[in-house]
Amino acid sequence: MIYAIGDIQGCFDSFRRLLDLIRFDPARDRLWLVGDLVNRGPHSLETLRFVKGLGDAAITVLGNHDLHLVMLAEGHSKKRDDDTLDAILAAPDREELLAWLRHRPMMHVENGFALVHAGLLPQWTVAKARKLAGEVEAALRANNYREFLANMWGSEPPSWRDDLSGWPRLRVIVNAMTRMRFCSAGGVMEFKAKGEVTDAPAGYLPWFAVPGRRSADRVLVTGHWSALGLKIEPNLLALDSGCLWGRHLTAVSLPARKVFQVDCAGEDVS
Repeated sequence: MIYAIGDIQGCFDSFRRLLDLIRFDPARDRLWLVGDLVNRGPHSLETLRFVKGLGDAAITVLGNHDLHLVMLAEGHSKKRDDDTLDAILAAPDREELLAWLRHRPMMHVENGFALVHAGLLPQWTVAKARKLAGEVEAALRANNYREFLANMWGSEPPSWRDDLSGWPRLRVIVNAMTRMRFCSAGGVMEFKAKGEVTDAPAGYLPWFAVPGRRSADRVLVTGHWSALGLKIEPNLLALDSGCLWGRHLTAVSLPARKVFQVDCAGEDVS
């Protein structure tokens, strides 16, 4: 059985309770994790070690908090007041953990499902997006990956063009797959609004609601948008149900779509 699970963000106790609820057996089952394994929750180090230890039983795509950790470790991102990454950065196995994280995919495609942290721009088919994800993965795994990290963050350019090259090209791919919530019908991304769908800025839509979205022929499995909550549509499984904020951690079985949830109200995120 495959179980897709929403953003964990270091809420390890809730994660383990969810695995108990679904009776997860790594010899039989697989986990699809939507990214943001770490940060803001209390047990990022334990989460990272545990998921790494699952080997092939877990597939996790990279989220914005995961990339923030990698960049912070290399001096290319600033520590934020609400970061909870110190234990990882001070761990004796930090380099092994960070290298493992850096080698995770941006996107995973299998049996009509596409797993990605935030979303896909409306002009991308799943096949094209998977190829673009590979470009970022190659840069993260290259010997000169630190040069990419130094140029990865930023909100420009805000939209995709096929003729983009170099760091701007990779930056748009990263932003769409790990940061996007709203975009225009033409695929211009907006990064400031983080609230509910009804909070969309003028001229913008939730990325998944853009008419004619070319990835709509597949089921996209995503996280990232806690204000959206659990959203299940024929071609979308949005699984960030706000565990970090004391709501729920969600798993959905694939392809049956049976929903499993644990209450995160008791998770100590202070």
